[in-house]
Formats: sequence, C-alpha cells, structure tokens
Amino acid sequence: MTDTPAEVVETEPPRRSPRRWRRLAVVFAILLLLFGVPAWTLLTPAARWPLYVVAPGAALLAAAFLALPVTMTLGHGRRHRDWAAVVGDTLLGVGWVLFAWSVFGQAAKAVLALAGVEDPLRSRAVAVSVVAVAIVLLVWGFVEAMRVPRVRAVDVAIDGLGPGLDGTRIAVITDTHYGPINRARWSARVVDKVNEIGADIVCHVGDIADGTVGVREAQAAPLASVQAASARVYVTGNHEYFSEAQDWLDYMERIGWTALHNRHIVVERGGDQLVVAGVDDATAMTSGVPGHGADLAAALEGADPALPVLLLAHQPKQVRYAARAGVRLQISGHTHGGQIWPFNLLVRLEQPVVAGLSRHGDRTQLYTSRGTGFWGPPFRVFAPSEITLLTLRR
Repeated sequence: MTDTPAEVVETEPPRRSPRRWRRLAVVFAILLLLFGVPAWTLLTPAARWPLYVVAPGAALLAAAFLALPVTMTLGHGRRHRDWAAVVGDTLLGVGWVLFAWSVFGQAAKAVLALAGVEDPLRSRAVAVSVVAVAIVLLVWGFVEAMRVPRVRAVDVAIDGLGPGLDGTRIAVITDTHYGPINRARWSARVVDKVNEIGADIVCHVGDIADGTVGVREAQAAPLASVQAASARVYVTGNHEYFSEAQDWLDYMERIGWTALHNRHIVVERGGDQLVVAGVDDATAMTSGVPGHGADLAAALEGADPALPVLLLAHQPKQVRYAARAGVRLQISGHTHGGQIWPFNLLVRLEQPVVAGLSRHGDRTQLYTSRGTGFWGPPFRVFAPSEITLLTLRR
C-alpha cells in the first residue's frame, strides 16, 4: 500500500504557479488601462451623450477588451492562427493609438477647463477630437506600414578606413517580419529597390520572419534575388528564436547569403580590407537553442586587429560589447523606431538608441535602423520604415 492512493493523485487539480498568476494580473491591468482610459475619455458621463452613442461605443470597447487576449493567444500562441494574429495585432494597434491620444485628450480637457469651457461641450469636444485624430493616424499609419520603404542615405566616417574602401556602399534591411499578412509582393518590390542601389554589401540584420521557414518561405524567397558586389550577410534577431533560428540560418545560406553566426568574413575593395562580423541576437543564449548565443570574441577570432570592423548585431544594446572590442561601426535594428509613437519612449527604456547614427566610446559608432517592415500592428505612426544606404568615408 501507499500513503497516497492513486485515485487521490489523479483527481488532485493542478496548481498554478504564483508567477503565472502575477503575469495574468499584469496582462489584465494593461488591458484595463488600454481600453479603460479611452472608455472614460470618450464615454464619460460628463459628455451626456445620448444612449444611441453610449451603447454602441461601450459595446465596441468591451468587445475589443475581450477579443484582444483571445486573438493574440490564438494568433501568437501554440496554434499560430494567422487570421487571429491579424485581428489581435490590429486591435492592439488601435487600442494603443486610442489610449495614447486619450491621455493627451485628458490634458487638453484640463486646459479647456482653465479656459472656462463648460461640460458637456468640453468633454464632447475632446472625445470627438480623440476619435478623429485616431482615425487619421491609423489610416495614415496603415499606408506607411504597407508601402515600400524609402531609401535613407547616411555617410559614416570610419577611423582607419583604407582609401580603397572609401565610398563603400552598404544597403541595410532589417525587421522584415514576414508574418500573418502575406507580403510576398511587397518583399519582391523591396528587393527591387535594394538592387537599384548597387551596393557593395547588403545586410539583413535580423527578425526576418514571424514563423518557420516552411510557413514564411514564399515571402522570404525574393531575398534570393538580392544583388551585391562583394557580400550578402545576415544575422539572427530575437524573433528567429521563436521559430527555429537554425533553420533560418540554413535557409539564408541555401539562397546564397552568408550567415554570420558568431563569425566574420573579410571584404576587399581597391586593395584594402574590411572585417564584416556578425553575432547572434542578445536573446539567443537563453533561447534554449544549442550552440547559439552572442559571442563577439568568437566572431572576431582570427581577424587582423589592424583592420576596421563592421559588426552586425540585431539589438542596439549589444553595442557595449562592440565598444569594448574597438568595433568601428555596429549596424542594428530591433527598435522599429518605436513603430507607433509614442511607443519610442518605452523602447528607449531598454535600448541606448531608438534610431539613427550615434557614437559610443572613443571609436565605435552605431547605426540603428527603424526597420524595413513592421511587427504586429500593421501601422507605423511617426516612425517611417527604411532601407538604409550607408556610405563609408575615410
């Protein structure tokens, strides 16, 4: 006999860990804020809206509140339902824009109160303005997200660059995030624009797709047609570690790119040489994928220390290791420039830079791209996508 009968063991309900309950509480609190602030701003009793305005407005906000966690779980959880991901991502973007501008609306309401504007006119004016601004920004943001990015040209002066390398053209794409919205035609048009540049080196700096190679290959396939005079190089982003990172590395090698999985190549132009190195994403070490993890020492092993180094690293915060190693230029993505303003303020809490060229230490520069595609919500508000053309100068 045992002290614990089998039937008791089988019928005992599983216990949820305190960490899971805390996570659910945080998600619930975020949802309350995301939809609660707009609800209070748009449907406040002070506005004295008629019932035919309040009822459908409240129903829409309540439906969004309930649908968002369900569709996000179906779309980005184990089931990976693309239709659910599209719905959930769109609701997230709409909710964020409404939340942000509702906060500004509350500030405007205080100003109107000081100016002597009484309710219900004050509350109604704010509510209508918030809805109008949100609609305009969401329509414009959708167009911005779906268009082929403009080319952003930046000259970068590099210490120790040989004369033969002066004028080297580097085309940068990153954060393409091929995902639940099929953007195969968009992908082909991006490749056409990259090829128009006539770059010496073309870089893809990670977050190639949200999904496995088998699911997203049709959207990624145009990358095989990218043209570069000297090299096409790729490193992983954090999203590859949600969907078989090694398979994406193997796929990019298969279509003719060089996957810089903690290694480097040497590019020669005009008799001078440049080390082009790449490291895994900052999350690779804890991803559980064997043999993955950012290792700059391994990436530079065997490189001539007298040569300037160009480093591909998905996240800008990896620049602290680059600066210690004397890397001349790091190219990163990841931030999307915030994607939907003012989310860039939250991104800045985690990353040293949100977008553009910056200097770190005595010798190291960092270029952070706003990204070529988008993740999740199909909107870009005050954070335009880009294909970057970096021209190296002595």
